[in-house]
Amino acid sequence: MEIERKYLLRQLPEHLETYPSHRIEQGYLCTAPVVRIRRQDEEYWLTYKSKGLMVREEYNLPLTREAYLHLRPKTDGILICKTRYLIPLGGGLTAELDVFHDDYEGLFLVEVEFPSEEAAEAFLPPEWFGEDVTFSSAYHNSTLSGGVPER
Repeated sequence: MEIERKYLLRQLPEHLETYPSHRIEQGYLCTAPVVRIRRQDEEYWLTYKSKGLMVREEYNLPLTREAYLHLRPKTDGILICKTRYLIPLGGGLTAELDVFHDDYEGLFLVEVEFPSEEAAEAFLPPEWFGEDVTFSSAYHNSTLSGGVPER
């Protein structure tokens, strides 16, 4: 189960380069339901996500590099490339800040995963977070893979 809130950013945090980060490339084989392949640094995954906004089922299966490269040209739409920074928030929470590249250069989204729906609903975001887009499917990566929306 994935329980997360998602926000656009008002501004990037200072000293972003000091936080741990991962290079991510992901493509979508299907968007209803979501079936995604992802390369995160040198790890490869096949992911299934159910419908939903704040709460969704999510299953991750490891892939080999060869399987990932075989599936990559079969993805639909835009291959999403981003750098994900892991920023501690306190209380055991981590902000996963995505800085998008290529087709989405200039888009910054931050997600926070929670242990329960109650914790997600009670969350007060830091000042540097912007608009809450948790309940908009427009900022799901699977939606973004379909084309660049008006911003």
